Amino acid sequence: MQQHEIVRLVRRWLEKFVIELNLCPFAKRELINDRVKFVVSDASTEEQLLADLQHELSHFQEDGEIETILLIHPQVLQSFDDYNQFLDIVDALLDAEGFLGVYQVASFHPQYRFAKTEFGDAENYSNRSPFPILHLLRESGVEREIARHQDTSLIPERNIKLLRKMGSAKLQMLLQQTD
Repeated sequence: MQQHEIVRLVRRWLEKFVIELNLCPFAKRELINDRVKFVVSDASTEEQLLADLQHELSHFQEDGEIETILLIHPQVLQSFDDYNQFLDIVDALLDAEGFLGVYQVASFHPQYRFAKTEFGDAENYSNRSPFPILHLLRESGVEREIARHQDTSLIPERNIKLLRKMGSAKLQMLLQQTD
């Protein structure tokens, strides 16, 4: 699959799943204002992906107009367990580069599963995506949005309630429709 097609699918997922279900009330504004950067990594190994992540972090520092980066990596970390373990390496990189408190990484994966849930539980769909994605965010932007929306602590609870009401079968269908 070509990179532009992967970006199209992820953008459609962001619009039709994340934004329309209001799973992240901050996503729409950033997408409309063209402050989301979509990057498709050609990495086929964890080492290559880590290098791509370092590259994007350096661009993040240089480009203050970008609020968030979706680093899509369709060829590596297909297993959620491997992906989840890789997040520890990502955290170590942020720490080593002095980026803790400056940037954070949110995680999205086609097989996403929260701890203490079953694979098919509806709440897992809040972090399921068409491809594995490392979502880089500016901490300052996150803090700004939290200040604007006093009820941000209620977002996960609201999402779980909504997703459970919709049910896993409907959510799977919606997620597949973004393909």
